[in-house]
Amino acid sequence: MIGDLLKKIFGDKNTKDKKFYWPYVEEALAFNAQIKNLSDDELREKTRQFKDLIQEEKLSLENEISELRKETDDPNTAVENKEDLFDLFEKDLQTALQNKISLNPILNSFQHTVHKYQIPNSMINAFMKSMRLDLVKTEYKTFEEYNEYIYGSADVVGLMCLKVFVNGDESKYNELEHSAMRLGSAFQKVNFLRDLKADFEDLSRTYFPNTDLTKLDEESKKKIIQEIEADFEAGYQGIVNLPLEAKFGVYTAYIYYKKLLSKLKKTPSAEIKNTRIRVSDYQKYGLFAKCYFTYKLNII
Repeated sequence: MIGDLLKKIFGDKNTKDKKFYWPYVEEALAFNAQIKNLSDDELREKTRQFKDLIQEEKLSLENEISELRKETDDPNTAVENKEDLFDLFEKDLQTALQNKISLNPILNSFQHTVHKYQIPNSMINAFMKSMRLDLVKTEYKTFEEYNEYIYGSADVVGLMCLKVFVNGDESKYNELEHSAMRLGSAFQKVNFLRDLKADFEDLSRTYFPNTDLTKLDEESKKKIIQEIEADFEAGYQGIVNLPLEAKFGVYTAYIYYKKLLSKLKKTPSAEIKNTRIRVSDYQKYGLFAKCYFTYKLNII
């Protein structure tokens, strides 16, 4: 009885969905009326025009994203302008999540994934909060700030992926939740160490608390690497127990980042401050092949 009353006041979900999507249905029906009497040659020409239109819109969107990225990454762009851009993006994201559709293909794919795998808003909000911090915050003075940033920028990404991997199996999600977060943390901290030069010199940004990057020594580097290795060890325990179809991709990323950490570990601290360490292409091919055979032989 209460349910019926609420439906009368607010309307049920099916009615709301029908009202929202019906204009699109009418537009599709009208388009169908236009093309149903076309000859094969005319239909092929329409198809070609449609492909050209999609490609044109795709290029336009890519150019727009590229320009926005340049403006956002440009150190000369005023912080206020970057925040305006971020506000606009966040508004578009919320609209896509609320309406379950977006003309932006990236946001549309994301909202579809969020709803299909029931990714909670708390994770999305934490991620957006950390991304917004990159606009204004240049130093993380306490481990509390540092851990909060890593949670939003990396841990929740691991948790979102885990939601997809377990496909609704809450028991499996709870079992692997901690490992997913630790693996996300490991990946992000490797990025911090690898990009130390660009972050510090170009963006005047430092993530590691209680570490003077102008005087980064071997002892400070050793502590950072030990912290990352502990995260990797905990993350690996989760990889072993992932569903089979998700294991290869995650394991490959794990091996790549472990290789990157190994190179950072062997690189003198003074050199890390002055260059960006990378894994060469031929090494990547070798790592990929090794991961593939390890996966195929089921010895992960």
